[in-house]
Amino acid sequence: MNNIPILITPAADRALAEVTAQRFQLTLIEQLSSEVDLYLQLDEQGLGLCQQSSKFKPVYVDFVGGRLGFRRQRGGGRQQPLARAVGIKSKQFPYVIDATAGLGRDAFVLACLGCQVQMVERVPAIAALLADGLQRGQADAEIGSMLGERLQLLHAPTQQVLPELLVQQPKAVLYLDPMYPHRQKSALVKKEMRLFRQLVGDDVDAAELLQLALQLGCHRTVVKRPNYAEPLGEIAPSMSIEGETTRYDLYLR
Repeated sequence: MNNIPILITPAADRALAEVTAQRFQLTLIEQLSSEVDLYLQLDEQGLGLCQQSSKFKPVYVDFVGGRLGFRRQRGGGRQQPLARAVGIKSKQFPYVIDATAGLGRDAFVLACLGCQVQMVERVPAIAALLADGLQRGQADAEIGSMLGERLQLLHAPTQQVLPELLVQQPKAVLYLDPMYPHRQKSALVKKEMRLFRQLVGDDVDAAELLQLALQLGCHRTVVKRPNYAEPLGEIAPSMSIEGETTRYDLYLR
């Protein structure tokens, strides 16, 4: 279900919708049909992920306000587990390849902390959400220049582009945040993840991506996992950094 349509609302910028659809090979529609459940909606707030069968509000990539705005200001700085996992130190800000970018939240945090981050996203609809969020974020007076300098987006399958990216940045940190495994006795997951799982599936090839990184001799690979989960692909890490609910497994060359 990767190729979902973009619904153009009366308030939408039609020219922008057409450019987005062409860039990410998505279909434009002007009204919903019974055959459409997940769709992207372009309105005055930007591009949002919606579901016709639910009452959820659209999910936007927002780098300026909301959760990310709060986390940028009060997120724990360089002592938070994410920063320690990628190797941020007093004057050391590694180049990070976020190979499973999703909503771009961790990539944004790392960029705010000083890292150059290359987001890679293969799912067209999610890449479109990220591109829209970047465009709006770069127009912001406070963080726009920082985003333009430190946060980039590449729409492609990571397996295809990773070898070349590592040639360009041989000491890059590879960051993987695959879809979390199902839990039989868990609380209802957040709406964003429910929609994302329907959109991208279970990331069944995530372990193959880790294997590829190890074969390519990646300088440092970080895999984000829930504390309850086994290591990705049952590949033992060099070490782990644990947070309250999340664990970062490190694979060091």
